Amino acid sequence: MNRRNFLAGLTLTGIATQLPVLAQSASVPRLLKPSRLNPGDTVGLVTPASPILKEHLKWIQLQLGQQELTVKVAPHVLSEYGYLAGTDQQRAADINLMFADPTVKGIIATGGGWGSARILSLLDYDLIRQHPKIFLGYSDITALLLGLYSKTGLVTFHGLLGTSMWNPYSVSWLQKLLFEGKAITFQNSPNVRVETIYRGQAKGQLIGGNLSVLSALVGSEYLPNWRDKILFVEDVGEDIYRIDRMLTHLKLAGILDQISGFIFSQCTACTPGEGNEPSLTLWQVLNDLIQPLGIPAWYGSMMGHIRDQFTIPLGIDVKINAEQGTIIMLENAVV
Repeated sequence: MNRRNFLAGLTLTGIATQLPVLAQSASVPRLLKPSRLNPGDTVGLVTPASPILKEHLKWIQLQLGQQELTVKVAPHVLSEYGYLAGTDQQRAADINLMFADPTVKGIIATGGGWGSARILSLLDYDLIRQHPKIFLGYSDITALLLGLYSKTGLVTFHGLLGTSMWNPYSVSWLQKLLFEGKAITFQNSPNVRVETIYRGQAKGQLIGGNLSVLSALVGSEYLPNWRDKILFVEDVGEDIYRIDRMLTHLKLAGILDQISGFIFSQCTACTPGEGNEPSLTLWQVLNDLIQPLGIPAWYGSMMGHIRDQFTIPLGIDVKINAEQGTIIMLENAVV
């Protein structure tokens, strides 16, 4: 199974040119918090990346119905264009449509795969700024989470895809954050160990997502100013040398030298590679590249391509503790 299919399968089924300073957003948009969800609200479904099947759509509608949400399906949710869910224009139009629709209170990506970065230049950011709404997803959807935040200041949410397993654990975090509007403390279940890379505590705006997707956006206008940010990353199905390469890219681009804290959430099914060729361990890579930064950092937070996961707000001020592995929200993420 190739990596793109593996990303999609965990739900239900080259590096950019380096312009480390000029490529980041020139200005910092005013933070926009979307309205919280309430039982009975309508949420819009979009497929910004790889295609899904009709069976997946039925599954999503069932799960969201269990959360007492009404579902509005975008016109091209089931479209196909090769390995994409419709053309770039179709997928972007669906997102613009859902932000413009006054009956839609939140927007959920059905799945990941590949394709979200292709539509960043086609989104109507003025429209989105005027109609801030919850936008939820992860994996390839990282491109949209980062792009929307960087271009409009909208707080976006790294969490369940429509095709994810909406189990009680994951749903409980989503409910606290998006329905109850709480400023919560994220702390792992007792059986999920935290491995401290560098001790300490730090404050900053929490930003991040899938490492592969994030690193491929370096050099574009769809990443934020990184000064004093808390960066979290996660990945899946990558050889260790690829993780090394991507983190090294962030280092060479000046990103790692600007942040105030670092979290490598999970690296699911990340292996040394095939055969008996020598390899570093992931822990050696993190010690080589992250530990010398001298900022609070740890591995093991419950985000990413795992069954039980947090829903994490991007753009919100937090305080982290690298020994305890906690992320404390210093403000709510919705209004």
